[in-house]
Amino acid sequence: MAQVTLSVNGRPYVVGCEDGQEAHLTELARLFDAQVRQVSQEVGQLGETRLFLMAALLLADELADLRGRVGGLQADNARLQAEAGSVEGRAAAALEAAARRIEKLAGA
Repeated sequence: MAQVTLSVNGRPYVVGCEDGQEAHLTELARLFDAQVRQVSQEVGQLGETRLFLMAALLLADELADLRGRVGGLQADNARLQAEAGSVEGRAAAALEAAARRIEKLAGA
C-alpha cells in the first residue's frame, strides 16, 4: 500500500492508497482543497472540521446535481433510441411498400 502526503488548507495529511492511485488521490485532494479555500474566503475560518464539512457538503451538492443531469440524459438517450427504432421501422415499411408498388408497375 502506497502513502501520499496531501495538502488541504495549508496542512499536510498522510493518506494510504492503493499502489498507482497516488496521482488520482492528489488530484482529488487538490479539488477538495480548492473547495475548502473557497468556503474559507466566503465565510472565514470556521475551524477545520466545520470548514471541511461545509466544503464536503458543497461538493456533495454538486455531485447530486451531476447525477441528476446524468439520469436525465440517460432517460433522453433511451427515449431517442426508442424513437430511432420507430423511425427505422417506419422507413423499412415505406421502402417495402415502395418496392411492392415498383414491382406492380413493372409487371403491368
